[in-house]
Amino acid sequence: MKSHLILLAITLVLFVSCRPNLLKKKATIAFYNVENLFDTIDDPAINDEEFLPVSEKQWNTERYNKKLEDIAKVLGGINSEELPEVIGLCEIENRRVLEDLAATAPLASGNYQIVHVDSPDKRGIDVALLFRKREFKLLSHEAILVDPGFETRDILHVTGKLGKDEFHLFVNHWPSRWGGEQQSEPNRIVAAQTLKRKVDEIQAENADAKIIIIGDTNDEPENKSLAEIVRAMAPNTKAKLYNLMIPLDEQNHGSYNYRGQWNMIDNIIVSESVLRGNGFVATDQLGQVYHETWMEYRNKNGAMSPNRTYGGPNYYGGVSDHFPVYLNLEWR
Repeated sequence: MKSHLILLAITLVLFVSCRPNLLKKKATIAFYNVENLFDTIDDPAINDEEFLPVSEKQWNTERYNKKLEDIAKVLGGINSEELPEVIGLCEIENRRVLEDLAATAPLASGNYQIVHVDSPDKRGIDVALLFRKREFKLLSHEAILVDPGFETRDILHVTGKLGKDEFHLFVNHWPSRWGGEQQSEPNRIVAAQTLKRKVDEIQAENADAKIIIIGDTNDEPENKSLAEIVRAMAPNTKAKLYNLMIPLDEQNHGSYNYRGQWNMIDNIIVSESVLRGNGFVATDQLGQVYHETWMEYRNKNGAMSPNRTYGGPNYYGGVSDHFPVYLNLEWR
């Protein structure tokens, strides 16, 4: 009898270790604009001269390693129980910096795999996805070109399985507001239209498809690109897509601070099946902004903002000019 019990215990242990996805009950999806994560090596194919040891910024190995350690510490702190299952990133230079980041504690223990495609961006900054191989099964990925005549970041579309659920994940970094918000808005409209066409295609094929859109949209929830083109509504309304950052935005919270004003330009948008379906769902119906005191900067008046790495050529030694956003999922 004792031998049978031992055999049963061994069988259960093997089942749990070999099939972790089926037993997963919670998951965290995070996104972070890491503010120019460049290596120190000159790449003649892109305009990376700003981040070299000989540049005015004096970007060097010591500063690079500190930034890697700080970013890893941030991402490792989002969930106190475990590392995020999936992490979207933007403003990364290449696959090399992603490999270095994934190898930095505490992320190193997560055995993160990388999805990355070089984009047409002139400065070489891209979007990417990190995922824990034991928790998320990669099925496919594609880089969606925003506009053949406009050298901006691609939209990264990743399909994979979290537990039994198939998800469509979109990682975005839309054109900036450089030159003025209104003057640059048409560029973000094009990015929004590109994203919406793909989402419509997926939902036309499967109305219950689980879709999560994350990224730095450089627009806030009420702006035309998100509210009218993507049509991402508040969680308490009836729609096909929901912006889970709207509740915090309405309370004047944000992920980015521009001249003392909080902006919610890092957004998390989900399909109704993620909000009110079965399987993995956003049970709190809310996205979150993560920050701790050590990530913050306070001016002489006590006003707080993200502690950035650089301001022009001046090195401040902070992590990023953005705070990360994240979404908790639970199985039901």
